Formats: sequence, structure tokens, C-alpha cells
Amino acid sequence: MKKAGISRRNFLGKAATVGAAGVVVPSILTGCSGEPKIKVSPVTWLDQAPDGPVLKAGVVGCGGRGKGAAVNFLKAGPNLQIVALGDTFKDRLDDCRATIAKNGQEVPEENCFVGFDAYQKVIDAGVDIVILATPPYFRPEHLEAAVNARKHVFAEKPVCVDPVGARKVMATALKAKELGLSIVTGTQRRHQRDYVGAYQQVQAGRIGDIVGGNVYWNGGKLWHRDNNPSWTEMEWMIRDWVNWTWLSGDHIVEQHVHNLDIMNWFTGSHPVKAVGMGSRQRRVTGDQFDNFSIDFVFEDGRHFHSMCRQINGCTNSVSERLQGSKGAAYFLDRVFITDLEGLELWQYEYPLNDEGKPARGKMKSAYDQEHVDLVTAIRTNQPFNELENTAISTMTAIMGRISAYTGKETTWEQMMNSDLKLGPTTLAFGPVDIPKEVPVAGDAYVPPAPRK
Repeated sequence: MKKAGISRRNFLGKAATVGAAGVVVPSILTGCSGEPKIKVSPVTWLDQAPDGPVLKAGVVGCGGRGKGAAVNFLKAGPNLQIVALGDTFKDRLDDCRATIAKNGQEVPEENCFVGFDAYQKVIDAGVDIVILATPPYFRPEHLEAAVNARKHVFAEKPVCVDPVGARKVMATALKAKELGLSIVTGTQRRHQRDYVGAYQQVQAGRIGDIVGGNVYWNGGKLWHRDNNPSWTEMEWMIRDWVNWTWLSGDHIVEQHVHNLDIMNWFTGSHPVKAVGMGSRQRRVTGDQFDNFSIDFVFEDGRHFHSMCRQINGCTNSVSERLQGSKGAAYFLDRVFITDLEGLELWQYEYPLNDEGKPARGKMKSAYDQEHVDLVTAIRTNQPFNELENTAISTMTAIMGRISAYTGKETTWEQMMNSDLKLGPTTLAFGPVDIPKEVPVAGDAYVPPAPRK
């Protein structure tokens, strides 16, 4: 199967371009000593999108992330409105509607839609932008419908849960580009000023060639919902969605995709195979693992170690480290670069707090910035489309998940040809006819036959 027009070396577009907020033009100058001097042009960041005609948005998926994205959008600039809402459950919709009202806007009752078809009604409600924040299982279909209707999109990551969905999203991304639509996809680190600052330095050669690295999302449990006797199995699963693989993709896809996207972004490529492991130790609902460890291998032989965990009471780290031939880039509680001896060469200059000390918390929120960048792209008629990137990063995470579930080496080629599609054949409230067993890798122990 062809890769839907996607090249391993081409999915970043022009390598110097970063976000919709500005353009990075890195260069390396050589001084009298012969030592390279790193020089990069600054990125022009906008704290607010420019003014323009009213842009109307509709929200599909009114849970915590949908509410958050709605508020982020309203803060992005002048003349922005939320005019339609859709969700599977009325209580979630009502909660989101109340949050938007607290931010000064009333969504008309006639533009509030409940049910599995609510997404299409939101798209058809006279909106310019669709905000997609349902569980990831629904994203491929919703993205396709929004792009077919020629709507700009903010879509939360990840953008699918299986290879069939990933390829569908890749095709949708290409169609959106042909139509000149702007799509931002919730990989907010690409809009985070310290990450973009480090990207400039790495592209300019500060750490030399990237030779490998580590990407981690090791944290505690998120949340779960106990079953309610008044709910059908479908309702329970959707309300408990972060614990079911068909809805979330497992946490390596749903959450760790952020870190894997950094790996792909900075290398300008993606792994071609994965060998991984994982297990389930503490999770109390659903069918997912709660830890993964994956060795990702690139076409040129570079290795990255990926690790993610959702278990309370353990050592945590949500971070990345990129190892280069001349140094390393670290993304911890601050972003900085060292040489091979550990001497710090560069760090991002954070704004000062009230005590006059650099503080990462004073930096513009990337959750707000991604909406500023989306609105700016629309109003300046400079289309910006992240969907292909995020589909590739999501497929990378799926490849790691399948390797851990099976215990076998899994390749990108297998993913691009796989017919794996998760979830039920029809969406309806009632029993959900899918396998619900937790995956177990490898073969079970078989005791030797007794001696005769």
C-alpha cells in the first residue's frame, strides 16, 4: 500500500518553518577561530490573533478538554464566538454550555445537539471552525466530515486509535491542504515558546546531528468511572473512555503521543519499527496496560527509548532528551542545551516573575497559543495544517502499542498495510460486542510432559 503521499523526510514541510506564529531561519556562521557561532532569526510570537470578521466555532465533545479548548479559543483574539455544541450526553453539554456562559457567551438552545450524530449537526450549524474533543475513536470520521464541509478545525490529539483510522486521517489531511483549510491538532508543544526556541537551536546545529534520545510520560493514574446500573455498557465505556483501548488507543497513544511527536518533530522523520513491552498492574477498569517501554528504531539505525506509565506512587517524569553528536537538548522543568561534557550552552530565556526570577509559568500558555496561531492563520489567509504530522505521530504510538501487546517487532510497513480497526460495528446504547480481554504478550508456559 502506498503511504498516502507521505514521505518520511517531507512531513514537516519546509524544515525551517515553525508553527503559524513565525518562521525560523537558522544558520551557522564561522568566526575567526573557526568555531561555529549559532545565529537564528527570532520567532515573531503573537499573544493575540489579529482582528477581523466574526469567526464562529462549534464544539464537538463537551468534556474537560472540550470545555478547555472552547475557553482557549475565546481568549485567542477579538470577534470569536462559540455558537454550537454537540455531545453524546446532555449533562456534559450542559456543563460546557455553562462554562461558556461564564465567559460571556450564550449558546442558543437550538444549536445544542445530543447523540452520536451531534457532530454533523454542529458542522451544519453555520460555523467556520469545528473544535473536536471527543474520545479519539471518533476523530477520523469527525475530521473527514468537517473537511468535506470545508471547515477549519481544532482537533485534539491523538487523531485515531488504529491503523485504519490513521490512514483515513492522512488522506483527510491531504484533502484539507488542497482546500486551503487550517487545522491545529492539540500537540501544543509545537506552539510552546521554549520548545520552539530549542528547535531553532537544534536545527541550527547546536547539538550536531541527533543520534538518539529518550521520551517519557511517566505519571500517576488519570481517572476512571465505576459502572452505574442505570447506564448501558456503551454509556459506561464512553464515560470511562480513557481506560478502553478502542476509545482512547491506550495511554501510549492518548497521552504519550505528545512526547513521541517531539521525537518526530525534531528528527524530521519517524521510526520504521518498534520492539516493546508493557503490562497491567494497577488499572481498575477497562482493558488497557498501565505501563509501556518501547525501543523505536529509525530507518538510519538511530534508536529512541520511549517509556510511559500511569501508576500512582512511582518516580515520575514527563520529559524529553535529544542526544546529539556535539551535545544534548533537555526538556525538563526548563529547556536547555549542553555540550558533551555537560556544560550548559543555551537555555530558553523565560519571562520574570514578581520576584525578578525566570519563571516558566509566566510564559504564554501553549494551550492558548495554538488557538492564537489557528485564528491568525485563518485571518491572514495563510493556511496552516498540522494534521498529517499528528497522524504520523499517532501511528508511531500505535506501532509501539501493538509491539507491546504482542511482544513482537512491529514495523511501519505493517502499520500502513494493517486492516486493524477497533470498536463495534455500530454505535448504539446497549451491549458493546467487542473483545474486552487485556492483551498478554507471548506464549503461555507449557510444563514439560512427565517422563515415562
